[in-house]
Amino acid sequence: MSVTIKDVAKKAGVSPSTVSRVLSNHPRISRETSRKVKEIMEEMGYHPNIMAKSLVSKTTESICVILPKPAEELFLNLFFMELIRGIVTQANRSGYDVLISSGGNEKEEVEAVSRLLNGRRVDGAILLYSRQEDPVVEFLKSHNYPFVLVGRSDKYPDLLSVDTDNVQAAYDATKHLISLGHERVGFVSGPPNLVVSQDRMKGYAQALAESGLEMRNEWIVEGEFLQDSGYRAMSFFMNLPERPTALVIVDDIVSFGVLRGLHELGYKVPEDVSIISFNNISITELSTPPLSSVDIGIYNLGYTASQALIQSIRHDGETALPNRYIIPHRLMIRESSMYSRPK
Repeated sequence: MSVTIKDVAKKAGVSPSTVSRVLSNHPRISRETSRKVKEIMEEMGYHPNIMAKSLVSKTTESICVILPKPAEELFLNLFFMELIRGIVTQANRSGYDVLISSGGNEKEEVEAVSRLLNGRRVDGAILLYSRQEDPVVEFLKSHNYPFVLVGRSDKYPDLLSVDTDNVQAAYDATKHLISLGHERVGFVSGPPNLVVSQDRMKGYAQALAESGLEMRNEWIVEGEFLQDSGYRAMSFFMNLPERPTALVIVDDIVSFGVLRGLHELGYKVPEDVSIISFNNISITELSTPPLSSVDIGIYNLGYTASQALIQSIRHDGETALPNRYIIPHRLMIRESSMYSRPK
């Protein structure tokens, strides 16, 4: 026979309602009582009935992560793996489970999040991207569901969001290359409909303008957050009559494609082309040469997004909560941009 709440309550010397409050992390339950009850639950092998608990508490103690593309593509990029690691770590510490959902297009994304939230399978959602026009955001807002955006929204500046100051980060990366004597600095961007691509482009442009340098359209290539985008960009750049001598690259994975393309074309990094990218994923130090990269605190982005969403779900409305969190960034300078241009 399975162990019940009444069995746990009897052994702990408390009421069944106290055990229920321990399960829901009720703030009025003392730490000592909570510890004692949880120890007895473990000792007796008690596992709560999640569906019954959900009916009583009106919560599922689960959140979902909405991926912007089919998962098999995203998981090729370690950025998303590290981001999800931060989300899951914090959610588990708060007693929440995490579901991951994706769609092949925007319509499928809306359908997926609708099934999860309208079906009361999760209490809120984390969006791992920010687009200029986003039907998923529109759906979540129109139904007043709790959600947090990793990024920011021009259309809805008051959305709960966690982000890096991508304008400043790209400015700092570009100024680093300029400080080495580079005057022809190119930019390998991401999808133009993503706010992160636009913000990093803006920071790049600001740094060039402040330094009196020209921003030329032929020195800017847009693509996806995939190696192939970087590889294709090199075929274009290196065939220009006047090519860039340095590149700001929107993402580390794209940079690996850039390195491969340059190597096949016979160019050396950093002697012929200096590069710096973004995210500082774990394998940037292992590339040849090691990549300079902007560390945007990926794990902290995910951890803070999860924390902010759960706070929003549990919020009693009595105190104001922040609606925007900015994770600090820092430049990690390595061999790929340690070569000054001859004067």
